[in-house]
Amino acid sequence: MTDKLNPIAPHYLPPFITAPGETDVLFNVMVVFVVVCVIGLGVIFFTIHTLPERYAHRTKKVQLDVVAVLGLLALLTNEHIFWFAALLLAFIDFPDFLTPVQRIASAVEGIAGQENAGETAGDQFSAGSSTERAPSEKASRMPGAAETPNPIQGGAAHA
Repeated sequence: MTDKLNPIAPHYLPPFITAPGETDVLFNVMVVFVVVCVIGLGVIFFTIHTLPERYAHRTKKVQLDVVAVLGLLALLTNEHIFWFAALLLAFIDFPDFLTPVQRIASAVEGIAGQENAGETAGDQFSAGSSTERAPSEKASRMPGAAETPNPIQGGAAHA
Protein backbone atom coordinates (compact mmCIF):
# COMPACT_ATOMS: atom_id res chain seq x y z
CA MET A 1 0.00 0.00 0.00
CA THR A 2 1.06 3.49 -0.61
CA ASP A 3 0.70 6.52 1.61
CA LYS A 4 -0.43 8.64 -1.30
CA LEU A 5 -3.88 10.18 -1.23
CA ASN A 6 -6.39 9.61 -3.92
CA PRO A 7 -6.04 12.40 -6.47
CA ILE A 8 -9.70 13.39 -6.13
CA ALA A 9 -9.55 13.53 -2.27
CA PRO A 10 -8.98 16.90 -0.65
CA HIS A 11 -5.41 17.52 0.49
CA TYR A 12 -6.55 18.93 3.84
CA LEU A 13 -8.36 16.53 6.21
CA PRO A 14 -10.04 17.75 9.42
CA PRO A 15 -8.44 16.62 12.72
CA PHE A 16 -11.40 14.37 13.73
CA ILE A 17 -10.68 12.01 10.82
CA THR A 18 -8.07 9.53 11.93
CA ALA A 19 -5.72 7.51 9.85
CA PRO A 20 -6.30 3.77 9.68
CA GLY A 21 -4.90 1.91 12.69
CA GLU A 22 -4.74 4.98 14.97
CA THR A 23 -6.86 5.69 18.05
CA ASP A 24 -10.04 7.63 17.40
CA VAL A 25 -9.74 10.37 20.03
CA LEU A 26 -13.03 12.06 19.17
CA PHE A 27 -14.93 8.79 19.64
CA ASN A 28 -13.36 8.21 23.06
CA VAL A 29 -14.11 11.79 24.15
CA MET A 30 -17.72 11.47 22.99
CA VAL A 31 -18.18 8.13 24.83
CA VAL A 32 -17.01 9.72 28.09
CA PHE A 33 -19.20 12.79 27.43
CA VAL A 34 -22.34 10.70 26.78
CA VAL A 35 -21.78 8.52 29.88
CA VAL A 36 -21.30 11.61 32.08
CA CYS A 37 -24.41 13.26 30.60
CA VAL A 38 -26.58 10.16 31.13
CA ILE A 39 -25.43 9.78 34.75
CA GLY A 40 -25.82 13.53 35.37
CA LEU A 41 -29.34 13.62 33.91
CA GLY A 42 -30.29 10.56 36.00
CA VAL A 43 -29.06 12.27 39.17
CA ILE A 44 -30.98 15.45 38.29
CA PHE A 45 -34.13 13.42 37.48
CA PHE A 46 -34.06 11.48 40.75
CA THR A 47 -33.25 14.64 42.73
CA ILE A 48 -36.29 16.39 41.28
CA HIS A 49 -38.37 13.24 41.64
CA THR A 50 -37.63 12.94 45.39
CA LEU A 51 -38.36 16.61 46.03
CA PRO A 52 -41.83 16.01 47.57
CA GLU A 53 -40.49 13.35 49.93
CA ARG A 54 -37.65 15.59 51.10
CA TYR A 55 -40.13 18.39 51.82
CA ALA A 56 -42.46 15.97 53.63
CA HIS A 57 -39.76 15.01 56.16
CA ARG A 58 -40.75 18.05 58.24
CA THR A 59 -44.35 16.79 58.52
CA LYS A 60 -46.01 13.95 60.39
CA LYS A 61 -45.14 10.30 59.74
CA VAL A 62 -48.48 9.39 58.14
CA GLN A 63 -48.22 12.31 55.74
CA LEU A 64 -44.63 11.33 54.89
CA ASP A 65 -45.73 7.77 54.17
CA VAL A 66 -48.52 8.92 51.84
CA VAL A 67 -46.13 11.26 49.99
CA ALA A 68 -43.55 8.47 49.65
CA VAL A 69 -46.13 6.05 48.24
CA LEU A 70 -47.35 8.66 45.75
CA GLY A 71 -43.75 9.31 44.72
CA LEU A 72 -43.17 5.60 44.11
CA LEU A 73 -46.39 5.35 42.11
CA ALA A 74 -45.30 8.31 40.00
CA LEU A 75 -41.89 6.72 39.41
CA LEU A 76 -43.15 3.26 38.53
CA THR A 77 -46.24 4.20 36.50
CA ASN A 78 -44.86 7.36 34.87
CA GLU A 79 -48.08 9.17 35.74
CA HIS A 80 -47.19 12.75 36.59
CA ILE A 81 -50.40 13.43 38.50
CA PHE A 82 -49.12 11.28 41.39
CA TRP A 83 -45.96 13.41 41.61
CA PHE A 84 -47.96 16.64 41.63
CA ALA A 85 -50.29 15.23 44.30
CA ALA A 86 -47.28 14.21 46.40
CA LEU A 87 -45.78 17.69 46.01
CA LEU A 88 -49.02 19.36 47.09
CA LEU A 89 -49.39 17.04 50.10
CA ALA A 90 -45.81 17.72 51.11
CA PHE A 91 -46.37 21.48 51.20
CA ILE A 92 -49.73 21.36 53.00
CA ASP A 93 -49.48 21.32 56.78
CA PHE A 94 -52.46 19.41 58.13
CA PRO A 95 -53.76 20.58 61.50
CA ASP A 96 -53.40 18.27 64.48
CA PHE A 97 -56.91 17.14 65.41
CA LEU A 98 -55.90 14.13 67.47
CA THR A 99 -54.01 15.85 70.30
CA PRO A 100 -56.88 18.16 71.40
CA VAL A 101 -59.35 15.28 71.28
CA GLN A 102 -57.04 13.12 73.42
CA ARG A 103 -56.59 15.95 75.91
CA ILE A 104 -60.37 16.45 76.12
CA ALA A 105 -60.88 12.72 76.66
CA SER A 106 -58.26 12.55 79.42
CA ALA A 107 -59.72 15.65 81.10
CA VAL A 108 -63.23 14.15 81.03
CA GLU A 109 -61.87 10.92 82.49
CA GLY A 110 -60.16 12.93 85.21
CA ILE A 111 -63.39 14.78 86.00
CA ALA A 112 -65.26 11.47 86.11
CA GLY A 113 -62.78 10.28 88.74
CA GLN A 114 -61.24 7.36 86.96
CA GLU A 115 -57.90 6.48 88.46
CA ASN A 116 -56.32 5.59 85.10
CA ALA A 117 -57.15 8.83 83.28
CA GLY A 118 -55.58 9.05 79.86
CA GLU A 119 -55.27 5.30 79.27
CA THR A 120 -57.24 3.41 76.69
CA ALA A 121 -59.67 0.65 77.52
CA GLY A 122 -57.10 -1.97 76.52
CA ASP A 123 -54.59 -0.60 79.05
CA GLN A 124 -57.08 -0.98 81.95
CA PHE A 125 -56.84 -4.77 81.80
CA SER A 126 -54.30 -6.30 84.09
CA ALA A 127 -51.47 -8.31 82.57
CA GLY A 128 -52.51 -11.68 84.02
CA SER A 129 -56.27 -11.25 83.94
CA SER A 130 -58.65 -11.07 81.01
CA THR A 131 -61.60 -9.65 82.96
CA GLU A 132 -62.49 -6.07 83.61
CA ARG A 133 -62.86 -4.64 87.10
CA ALA A 134 -66.31 -4.94 88.57
CA PRO A 135 -68.45 -1.79 88.46
CA SER A 136 -68.70 -1.76 92.25
CA GLU A 137 -64.90 -1.56 92.52
CA LYS A 138 -64.85 1.44 90.20
CA ALA A 139 -67.69 3.11 92.09
CA SER A 140 -66.12 2.49 95.49
CA ARG A 141 -62.90 4.19 94.43
CA MET A 142 -64.63 7.35 93.32
CA PRO A 143 -64.53 10.01 96.01
CA GLY A 144 -67.84 10.45 97.82
CA ALA A 145 -69.40 7.36 96.32
CA ALA A 146 -71.49 5.24 98.63
CA GLU A 147 -70.71 1.58 98.87
CA THR A 148 -73.39 -0.41 97.05
CA PRO A 149 -73.54 -4.18 96.93
CA ASN A 150 -73.23 -5.99 93.67
CA PRO A 151 -76.12 -8.49 93.29
CA ILE A 152 -74.21 -10.46 90.67
CA GLN A 153 -71.32 -11.15 93.01
CA GLY A 154 -73.70 -12.16 95.80
CA GLY A 155 -73.11 -9.21 98.09
CA ALA A 156 -75.50 -8.67 101.02
CA ALA A 157 -77.68 -5.58 100.99
CA HIS A 158 -76.69 -2.98 103.58
CA ALA A 159 -79.52 -1.21 105.36
